[in-house]
Amino acid sequence: MSFSDYTTAIVTGASTGMGAAISERLAKRGLTVHAFARNESRLQELADRTGAVPHAVDLTDTAAVAAALEGLEVDVLVNCAGVSRPGNILDSEESDIDELIDVNLRGLLQLTRLVLPGMVERDLGHIVNISSIAGTYNFYGHTVYHATKAAVHQISRQLRNDTVGKRIRVTEICPGRVETEIFGRNMGGTPEAMEEAWKTYYEGYESLTTDDIVEALDYAVGTPRHVNVGMLEIMPTFQVPGGLVF
Repeated sequence: MSFSDYTTAIVTGASTGMGAAISERLAKRGLTVHAFARNESRLQELADRTGAVPHAVDLTDTAAVAAALEGLEVDVLVNCAGVSRPGNILDSEESDIDELIDVNLRGLLQLTRLVLPGMVERDLGHIVNISSIAGTYNFYGHTVYHATKAAVHQISRQLRNDTVGKRIRVTEICPGRVETEIFGRNMGGTPEAMEEAWKTYYEGYESLTTDDIVEALDYAVGTPRHVNVGMLEIMPTFQVPGGLVF
């Protein structure tokens, strides 16, 4: 199925990192991109740069998400929004658990529930879930994050069963370490924290870039209509599961 078969896309987590890069690529491919995120100013910058339609919406507010979807016929849904918190279950606060489940899991499920019926009715659609190798491998800490990504892994597989007999494609992209702001936000989100995170997690390593993830998505979405790319696991060459302490 070529990109010309698709006209409209939704990308969540679109204000920065992988979501912003994916939005830019889909816009270049000729799709009208509806960019969902909480950061209104960054969304506007993305819109100015790419022509994307900005939606400053919190994915945990299902009513607001439903309102933003009003009248849209969505061909491609990219579930890219995600948050992380360091620490294992012994270190986790109630709010940490709630936020990760609300954003990484509940928000993804509710948005998919709202978008998928239209895809089924039109017999056309592609859902791309940006997951993580944390969904299939174990590292020290980040217990709740691992749990939510493992759930996304199973959701991605189950959606194929839910849409059997329809031309709905589902792809899960599972990146390893990608150069984004996630570690810096975990460390407080200040400019100093971002710099410290860069030195700690990226400097001296060969990490993936957002362009690498975009190329994977571009391949999966651009394959012929009889091809479903179910899962792509992408890591830096020097990253071996269990070989690095996250």
